[in-house]
Amino acid sequence: MNKRLKETPSQTAGPYVHIGLLPAAAGIEVEHHGISSRTNLEKGIPVIITGVVRDGAGEIVTDALLEIWQSDGDGKFHDGRKGFARCHTDYDSGEFRFETVKPGSVAWRDGSPQAPHITLLVFARGINMHLHTRIYFADETEANACDPVLNAIPDGRETLLAKPDAKSNNSYRFDVSLQGDAETVFFDI
Repeated sequence: MNKRLKETPSQTAGPYVHIGLLPAAAGIEVEHHGISSRTNLEKGIPVIITGVVRDGAGEIVTDALLEIWQSDGDGKFHDGRKGFARCHTDYDSGEFRFETVKPGSVAWRDGSPQAPHITLLVFARGINMHLHTRIYFADETEANACDPVLNAIPDGRETLLAKPDAKSNNSYRFDVSLQGDAETVFFDI
């Protein structure tokens, strides 16, 4: 390394991540930013996924930002904004909410089927790079048992399972823990 050039300090997402990624959530008036907490997918069973993000002390993070990417109910990915959604946690309750469809199975590198899942990215203050994880569905027992990614995780795979909400049809609960004993499994991608 050149001795005259020094490494700069890492930057975290900080409290300003909403300004660039969800300006309306930061109170910035925009005509149309094109980002929604809905994936706009038509094929598949409509589902709602709610949850909170917790820090290492178990406290709810009220200013996190989350993104999801997924296939439709037939396991097909679409161009444009379909299959993508972004939302922030509520500044008071810490709850997030995505409206989407239950994804279909997509093929793994070797052609074997993956269990229905949604890719989730988490942005929050104190995090240098977004965290990458997956949301699987606890009621997809047979598919989950054969999933190559879930089978590669020795401990903590239950942290990737969205659980059906008994109070509401087609609703799932998925909480994210950034650190601690119940830490969500994150992928180094």
